[in-house]
Amino acid sequence: MENDRWARYSRTKQKADLAEVLRKSWYHLRLSVRHPSRVPTWDAIVLTAASPEQAELYEWQLKRAKRTGRISASTVTLAVPDPLGQRIGSGAATLHAIHALAAHYQKLGLSLVPEEHVGATNGISESSVLHESSRDEVHFLPMVSFIAKRHILLLHAGGDSKRVPWANPMGKVFLPLPYLAADDPDGPVPLLFDHILAIAACARLAFKNEGGIFIMTGDVLPCFDASTMILPEDTSCIITVPITLDVASNHGVVVSSKSVSLDKSCNVSLVDNLLQKPSLEELSKNKAILDDGRTLLDTGIIAVRGKGWLELVTLALSCQPLISELLKSRKEISLYEDLVAAWVPAKHEWLRPRPMGEELVNGLGKQKMFSYCAYDLLFLHFGTSSEVLDHLSGSGSGLVGRRHLCSIPATNVSDIASHSVVLSSKIAPGVSIGDDSLVYDSSISSGIQIGSLSIVVGVNVPTVNGTTENPFKFMLPDRHCLWEVPLVGCTERVIVYCGLHDNPKDSLSRGGTFCGRPWKKVLIDLGIEESDLWSLSGIHEKCLWNAKIFPIHSYFEMLNLASWLMGLSEQKSEQLLQVWRSSRRISLEELHRSIDFSKMCIGSSIHQSDLAAGIAKACFNYGMLGRNLSQLCEEILQKETLGVETCKDFLDLCPKLLEQNSKILPKSRAYQVQVDLLRACGSESTACKLEHKVWASVADETASAVRYGFKENLLEAPINISASAFQKNNDDYLDQSFHPRSVTVELPVRVDFVGGWSDTPPWSLERAGHVLNMAISLEGSLPIGTTIETTKATGVYVNDDAGNESHIEDLTSIAAPFDGDDPFRLVKSALLVTGVIHENCLASMGLQIRTWANVPRGSGLGTSSILAAAVVKGLLQITDGDASNENIARLVLVLEQLMGTGGGWQDQIGGLYPGIKFTASFPGIPLRLKVIPLLASPRLVSELQQRLLVVFTGQVRLAHQVLHKVVIRYLRRDNLLVSSIKRLTELAKIGREALMNYDIDDLGEIMLEAWRLHQELDPYCSNKSVDRLFEFAHPFCCGYKLVGAGGGGFALLLAKDAERAKKLRNLLEEDSSFDAKVYDWNIFSA
Repeated sequence: MENDRWARYSRTKQKADLAEVLRKSWYHLRLSVRHPSRVPTWDAIVLTAASPEQAELYEWQLKRAKRTGRISASTVTLAVPDPLGQRIGSGAATLHAIHALAAHYQKLGLSLVPEEHVGATNGISESSVLHESSRDEVHFLPMVSFIAKRHILLLHAGGDSKRVPWANPMGKVFLPLPYLAADDPDGPVPLLFDHILAIAACARLAFKNEGGIFIMTGDVLPCFDASTMILPEDTSCIITVPITLDVASNHGVVVSSKSVSLDKSCNVSLVDNLLQKPSLEELSKNKAILDDGRTLLDTGIIAVRGKGWLELVTLALSCQPLISELLKSRKEISLYEDLVAAWVPAKHEWLRPRPMGEELVNGLGKQKMFSYCAYDLLFLHFGTSSEVLDHLSGSGSGLVGRRHLCSIPATNVSDIASHSVVLSSKIAPGVSIGDDSLVYDSSISSGIQIGSLSIVVGVNVPTVNGTTENPFKFMLPDRHCLWEVPLVGCTERVIVYCGLHDNPKDSLSRGGTFCGRPWKKVLIDLGIEESDLWSLSGIHEKCLWNAKIFPIHSYFEMLNLASWLMGLSEQKSEQLLQVWRSSRRISLEELHRSIDFSKMCIGSSIHQSDLAAGIAKACFNYGMLGRNLSQLCEEILQKETLGVETCKDFLDLCPKLLEQNSKILPKSRAYQVQVDLLRACGSESTACKLEHKVWASVADETASAVRYGFKENLLEAPINISASAFQKNNDDYLDQSFHPRSVTVELPVRVDFVGGWSDTPPWSLERAGHVLNMAISLEGSLPIGTTIETTKATGVYVNDDAGNESHIEDLTSIAAPFDGDDPFRLVKSALLVTGVIHENCLASMGLQIRTWANVPRGSGLGTSSILAAAVVKGLLQITDGDASNENIARLVLVLEQLMGTGGGWQDQIGGLYPGIKFTASFPGIPLRLKVIPLLASPRLVSELQQRLLVVFTGQVRLAHQVLHKVVIRYLRRDNLLVSSIKRLTELAKIGREALMNYDIDDLGEIMLEAWRLHQELDPYCSNKSVDRLFEFAHPFCCGYKLVGAGGGGFALLLAKDAERAKKLRNLLEEDSSFDAKVYDWNIFSA
């Protein structure tokens, strides 16, 4: 039995789909940043660095991540260098980082920490301790308790990146990785760090409310759904993945217990032993080989929770004297060999005699370590330059944005391969870039040729005397790397280069290479002596890392010497050798210690700002404002004063642009651009004043699209016609006796499965929309209606089911804009859009209008629009107007813009047309709607009515609050929003097919994805109460979502079967903690 269980544990599972995992992870990251009170985020993110200078760079990158929405504003960030810039090992660096974070918190004070974390220890208030910032040492016990309640992400990012030397200046963790870059083409280039943050955002969910630390490494992207991790309480857990034995022999291996498992799936098991680069014999002896012939790889990811975390914090905050001893002895403590061994009893004997071994065992040894096996984990390692290019051209190549925030010339004046990757770079005409090459953060002038499979980073080739044609020619061969580094105390940036496959650690005697050639050949061909590169004393291994080979000279002289060192120069070697020997030269090792990180950060900011300004300028000069200028302005403003001046220049161009393109450029878009530019210039008050023009333009554009063929005075107030004048012009009409008329309209509510937002202006005025929804009755009746009667007395008398009433005698008072608190603005708007008050009939008679809506306020069932449809339909019927459903739907679209609620067409379509329907809209004048009823079989109807729960969540929602944010994002051309709504329209088509094919479970999956996309549009469309309801319903359901715009109101819960639907309904009705009501419903059929 035990063997069968273990066989299940070691079975082969399919690796994670890279695109799916990253998209889900980024979705969680964005939610946690935009709404951290609902979706928990990390309390602190800490990076380790090799030196104070590198820590300064990391701090700049952390600020960038906050600015660009990768890290929540509430998260504390910190970069911690090894003490005195001396290596102490990843284990000691972990303890040191925790201690540094505690000191940082003490420096910040509790006022910067969320209130819910405030507690007391041994009767001592934590706030009183944290405000004692004048103390040099952290106040021990209260601070231990304080930190132990926090959720910390620790990323080991120090080191010298010898195998990826071009990433050394920026730090390997911040190398560019443009996966999913096309989803947000105007956003910053995604970095490896950003993707790690996305994976970690899901991992935060696995910790729940128990404090802890999640430790990762900066050169690996572990692609898996970290939100599904099972982390044991009060102890540590190492994340593992099954791997073949040949790979395991070069890495750490975890031996998991076959008898002690915490869950039925055997994903979580006790760790029996830890092995380092084990042989086959060692694997067999320690029973580390699984039944499928693989073993468990240590991924370098460690989670510690509860008591285990408390003990780790206690040790970290008391071990500074021990770390001082490490520094004196120049010894190191490894996280993956030493520190984790403290949680594995089998390793205690080995650990005790090692540095800090006794302290580690005594401080941490009470708890044991578990292994969580992530079967589907996809392990992307960035250990070498070739691995970086492999990840851009291999299985993940479909996710790569190959052109991002760059300036590239036309194809007839340059030769840029389609499979090359150009990021944040300006490429001049006359440049060649080969296949699968990477160019990042660079400005390349004409005359530069870059071969295939090459990497160019941070290179800024100047033009000669400001000319576009550069007389200087330079070629970087295939499979080479080229980068620039600013040095402390040096005005010139040194140009550095090597072969793609060069290993700077390989020595001269062990086959080391430079630019792809063996060192011995390089020395012979160029006439260089070993003594030119390496001093005779103090160097143990002669290798590229410590070779003083890179000359510091004028820019083009350095390029000239680079060609010579690569073996490409046609000039006489003697002459160049003399120039090279007489130059000041530097090695990679010296470069690592001499980088001017401050200058590098400033230069990168200026470069990004100039690129963004160039792209924005092109939008004004040649385009139709199709880019996200709000996002580009954020980059432009990195130049501060000059950036503001640039934005002011763009602002001056706006009136002319609108005048030149008035026939095709929507005014709403043009005004929104002006609003964003005003804010970028610091003119907040002027921006606020202009905002009303944005919304007025949306209303006007909607009316223009819908009222085609109608009278032009559709939205105007009526002209006051006196009774005598009316009598004079209409004697025949008055001779007729008064004939009272009465019309009652009752309509169902609608529930939408998918496609919402694609029906809403201005999207629906510019792009196609598709919605799948259904008309239903509630509790056996049609809940929305109106009764309209003619009266002998003139004027309009209105009342509603809330007890509000009004008598409007002066019809000229009915004019937009309406007071937001006016309970009858809907009826008044209906009188305007139908043209009823423009007809002379109301000069001799009046109307009495009564309305009702027997559903909770803020239901999300389309109540407002459907009630508007009922009133519009009643008015048209009583005046013998065009009361067709299509005409009513279009008029209600105008009505909602007139009211200022800004809704779309799906609500009125949902209430006017019976049953389940798929509706498409097509932009144009007029806006065209096509309603396709779905002929649902009795079996489908029965199945839906048994499995679908229509539940009022108890949460009141206001659609216009959510709608306002979404419309603004669309007007800004927010690419993430655009792609999300596009996907919703696709899902509506897929959902239609699923229903027609009786695939109700598929419909559930579509509802789940639609709900995720709605939260992408606005994370405030849900709240903690709704999240709790869905979490409770999740085991019973194959799909769920809020209806309408979200924010509260009604929810749809699609159960896996009828039995689970009944059980879920009973549980919800019995649980008083849910302020929810389950409604009986039926599909409405005319």
